[in-house]
Amino acid sequence: MAKLEETSAKKAKTHTVYKNKDGVRIPGTTTIIGVMDKPALVAWANGLGLQGIEVGKYVDALAEIGSLAHLIIEKYLKKETMNYDDYSPNTVKAAENAVLKFFHWLESKKDFRVIGSEMVLISEKYQYGGTIDLYCFVDGKYTLIDLKTCKACYGEHYTQVSAYRNLLLENGHPVDDCRVLRIGRDDSEGFDDYSVPKIDTHFKRFLICKELYEVNKELNRK
Repeated sequence: MAKLEETSAKKAKTHTVYKNKDGVRIPGTTTIIGVMDKPALVAWANGLGLQGIEVGKYVDALAEIGSLAHLIIEKYLKKETMNYDDYSPNTVKAAENAVLKFFHWLESKKDFRVIGSEMVLISEKYQYGGTIDLYCFVDGKYTLIDLKTCKACYGEHYTQVSAYRNLLLENGHPVDDCRVLRIGRDDSEGFDDYSVPKIDTHFKRFLICKELYEVNKELNRK
């Protein structure tokens, strides 16, 4: 794959604004998860710096690849036409590598029915929002799937999925299984299909993150 730092970031992912039933803006799941300590991320960024790679541009390039891979899958599942005009060839190539891994996983399923893709949901009980990558019926189970274009999965990913599971349940959608599909951007990054472990405990951690987020927000007010 071409050097990611050279990938043109022509199109940024639109930031979703979540509002409760009263029209009040509330935080998103990924914003709340952002309060978690991520030592592996710090070490990774330090390694890039030692290689002379500008971290900001590199991260933007990775984010664009991930956003495009999600969009390709969404368009495919909704049977809509995909337009690549706003993306560089390097970005398209990396995103399509990831998407192929998803397609191979899809082919292994005997029964697969999409219920919702990129579902925006709100928790009125806990006052947060989130966007579900994929909610589907797979081999007899109502399944929540979170797609990750990354080299590895970490605990915060499972905590994030636990919050998405609550969003589905709170809004009346049954959930029998929660999975993280890690679809690498090239052959070296591979593929993994993880079942989320200890999901109720992860949701407890999410609620602690939510509380810390609110405390930090209060402390930062002028």
